Amino acid sequence: MSRAIAPLAVAFAVLSSSLHAQQPHDVSRIVIDAAMAQTRQVVTYDPTYTRIAYPGGDVPADRGVCTDVVIRAYRKAGIDLQKEVHEDMRRAFSKYPKIWGLSRPDTNIDHRRVPNLMTYFKRKGSALPVTRDPATWKPGDLVTWNLTSGVPHIGVVVDATSSDGKRHLVVHNIGAGPQLEDVLFAWTVTGHYRFP
Repeated sequence: MSRAIAPLAVAFAVLSSSLHAQQPHDVSRIVIDAAMAQTRQVVTYDPTYTRIAYPGGDVPADRGVCTDVVIRAYRKAGIDLQKEVHEDMRRAFSKYPKIWGLSRPDTNIDHRRVPNLMTYFKRKGSALPVTRDPATWKPGDLVTWNLTSGVPHIGVVVDATSSDGKRHLVVHNIGAGPQLEDVLFAWTVTGHYRFP
């Protein structure tokens, strides 16, 4: 009997390993598709502090900022960045930026701040070297920038490419709602993340 079970156990282990190995690709595909879908929605850029539910909270669907593109895309993949960032901040608040003068985490806004997302992704081991080599960027990656004004910004790298075929395009919201644009190297790149 144990001889019959052993091959099944091996087959199950191989299948489980295969499924686990595909998970990041599957998440990336969902994130890409969800980001692209947002470009077909009308969203007014609105950075207003808003009280939202926790977990799973969101500002109204017709409102948002750059981080909301990322948050909504990952939520479609079953990852609630509001919850994940909040829980990590509760465990390690001192590791997060002190830009806003807060003394404790705030579930309404923390996940909607680019520097907090950057810290979270780095703490989760998702940070990659920052380069201007287009070949190092893959669909589903996240890019952060400092705009010329010094404001941090974030976008989702997708599988569509620039007209010259040299760079992936990015879905981001810089003020006109989620847009698909050739902006990967338009500003100073401050972060490159492949999450999860």
